Amino acid sequence: MVHDETPVPARILQWRCIESKVGGKRLHYGRFAASPFGKGQAGTVGIALRRALLGEVEGASITYAKSKGVIHEYSTLVGIRESIHDILINSREIVSRSDSYETQTAFIHFTGPGDVTAGDISIPSTVHTIDASQHIATVTKTIPLDIELRIEKDRGYRIRDSRESQNGEFFIDAVFTPVRNASYSVHSFGSGNRIREILFIEVWTNGGLTPEEALCEASRNLIDLFIPFSRVEGKDLFDETNVRNGSDRGYSPSRPASTDTDAMAKELTFRQTSIDQLELPARAYNCLRKMNIHTISDILNYSQEDLKRIKNFGNRSVEQVVKALEEHFAIRLPR
Repeated sequence: MVHDETPVPARILQWRCIESKVGGKRLHYGRFAASPFGKGQAGTVGIALRRALLGEVEGASITYAKSKGVIHEYSTLVGIRESIHDILINSREIVSRSDSYETQTAFIHFTGPGDVTAGDISIPSTVHTIDASQHIATVTKTIPLDIELRIEKDRGYRIRDSRESQNGEFFIDAVFTPVRNASYSVHSFGSGNRIREILFIEVWTNGGLTPEEALCEASRNLIDLFIPFSRVEGKDLFDETNVRNGSDRGYSPSRPASTDTDAMAKELTFRQTSIDQLELPARAYNCLRKMNIHTISDILNYSQEDLKRIKNFGNRSVEQVVKALEEHFAIRLPR
């Protein structure tokens, strides 16, 4: 007679910080452990978390600078040791933290001689400079240095076309991610069918977020990414008939579905799916957030005509939202 394998008692997965270091205002380190995982699970989670840490965590960066009397970025100004290009590079390295998704405006008003640092920037109350000693420029004479800056919150990287910069306006390549590096390792314990795994995660940040904050945000973003793949009774969460027929009616939470279960699953999914998944341009994304539209379900309460009435939204932004809903969720927003 063949006996079943001895079951291993289920245990609740737990994680904790086992090491934390601050190597300076712009270098924070954290090491975390999570267990117990079943065989093979720790590696799956580790790969996903590392990718999310490096690409899905939001941060703030200077994306624009404006200075009067400057022709191009390789210009030099009398009384300033650095060229405009060097000043832009130094500005890009400034680490800040923004509590707002709106584009923020900051200013440098400095009269030399002296060193201009991040602490000399006049910033809104929603923005916090991590290291006030970060160098920007050196003014060697008694002359003013006036620069207007814009600070945006986003994720990943943004590369600007240098041809967009002209007449003293410069668009800066931005590094939004606050995570400098992330790695993971897996260690096994137990034997036979009782093998369990421990996942160790190491995170280095620039101080814009602590390693623990970065890990929590990466985890939340991963959950948002996987929610649309949820299924009920093996059926797609989206109305296949609507996709095939190309109906303009779109999906509405109040619209009857094939079964009550499917309708509830759709509504729950859209309530929990962030508009981040639409990958909208910053202008459209910020306008929606300003109107407290945070999920797909929130958008479905509006028609295309309703969206056009949102201040600063415009027809182009409406087209971008409609296109994103169709591409990502096979939904057509009512006109």
